[in-house]
Amino acid sequence: MDVTRKSISAAIAALSLGATISTSALAQDKTLTIAITNTINTFDPHMTASVGTDLSLLSHIYPSLVLRGPDMKIAPALATEWTSVDDLTWRIKLRSDATFNDGEKIDAEVVKWNFDRVRDPAVNARIKAWFTLISDVKVISPTEIEIKTSSPYPAMIGQLSMFFLLPPKWAAGHKPATETASGGAYVISSVKPGESITLDANPQYWGPKPDFGKVVVRIIPDAASRVAALLAGEVDFINSIPTTEITRIKTSGSAQASAVPSTRTAFIKFNTLKPPLDNKLLRQALNYAVDKEGIVKAIFNDQAEIAKCQVTSKSYFGFNADLKPYAYDPEKAAELLKKAGGAPAEPIEIEVPTGIYLNGEEVVQAVASQLEEIGVKTKIVEMQFSAYMDKYLKTKDLGRMSLLSQAWPTIDADGLLTLFAPGNMYAYWENADFGKALADGRSTMDVAKRQAAYKKATEVMCDEAPALFLYTQPATYGLSKRITWTARGDDWVRAFDMKPAAN
Repeated sequence: MDVTRKSISAAIAALSLGATISTSALAQDKTLTIAITNTINTFDPHMTASVGTDLSLLSHIYPSLVLRGPDMKIAPALATEWTSVDDLTWRIKLRSDATFNDGEKIDAEVVKWNFDRVRDPAVNARIKAWFTLISDVKVISPTEIEIKTSSPYPAMIGQLSMFFLLPPKWAAGHKPATETASGGAYVISSVKPGESITLDANPQYWGPKPDFGKVVVRIIPDAASRVAALLAGEVDFINSIPTTEITRIKTSGSAQASAVPSTRTAFIKFNTLKPPLDNKLLRQALNYAVDKEGIVKAIFNDQAEIAKCQVTSKSYFGFNADLKPYAYDPEKAAELLKKAGGAPAEPIEIEVPTGIYLNGEEVVQAVASQLEEIGVKTKIVEMQFSAYMDKYLKTKDLGRMSLLSQAWPTIDADGLLTLFAPGNMYAYWENADFGKALADGRSTMDVAKRQAAYKKATEVMCDEAPALFLYTQPATYGLSKRITWTARGDDWVRAFDMKPAAN
């Protein structure tokens, strides 16, 4: 199923007729206005993995088994408890009072239907890769399911924090990509395609009553415009702003801003399936050629952390604390470049999706400049994020170098490192030793054995350098004085994590 933004806009335009969305966060008591960075691509929670936009919105209207709270811990939602019966079996108990707004009970049969839908090859769900290890889902009772896996899946419960449930009976007669139901804290009351989405508190919600009766989600792609909207009192929450704006917001007297380390690491991905990036010595040379410390200081005001030769950050299980970053050493880079056969004759393209990664364009310009200094010619190619993702995943024709930032909400190496596994559609790299180490980590529930396996995997990855390792991206944000929010670095933007500020 392929849903374009145009088709979404056409299908939901009727919702916005006659709708009036206030442009002021002060227009109504307990109205919360959130600014997000990009438009919503689909309303089907099984057809997207974009946490900061699509899934954050959908988490307001569809229920999940568990949630990762502001404290970054997994908490019950529909599921009241879960148990690993053995290495291949999970038992999950459900609350008995949950329903969708059409009256359909949210029970074990509904949960099984959602798992089956995601795993159905004919559906081709965007998130099917999350659950390839699941071999069977059985209904034990209306309030209990059993999940069998083909091999141990220790990160499964964390993965369920991104898995939202559709109502099966409703879905049979509707198009989840362009229509919505509700079984969560809010219902969508109106949509202005490309501009805003309004949510009203769901009076039929079976969970805690939300603090805000109305939530307006505004789409403001430009960072400067998001900051201006916050300072003008038009929005209550913004994120993904340049670190240079934090001081200006804090000294304005009208809002607050800060940054925390995120779970998202930025790097230049190498397409090792295309020459000349199939040459390990060249990849290592490029890593030595870039001054990561200089980038962190000049572009991020020291509020990013240099990546330690891996794509996981220290917040992840499986992080390898023994690895050190590639040093900035142009002489070493030149030496390796010579051993690799010299600089490529033709410029190497560096693709960068615009307006999606914090200060991404500036970072790529800095990287390109430093690669030129060792004689490697480059060509920066900017493109819309949708076009970038089409090249990355649909046509499988990613440029030889490209800026990428990745995270995994399980905060477990099992998810993030798998994006580089042999045969994975995201990988653009084939390494048997790395693949074996990942398989070893996934073959056991033993914590020590898993840590040892990921230590080996990250060592292989550091040496083979399928990426130019850069930094852990800071999670920057701004808040109006009307609300409080516990800062988190994992991309979730949810009204039910925010509270009205005390008067």
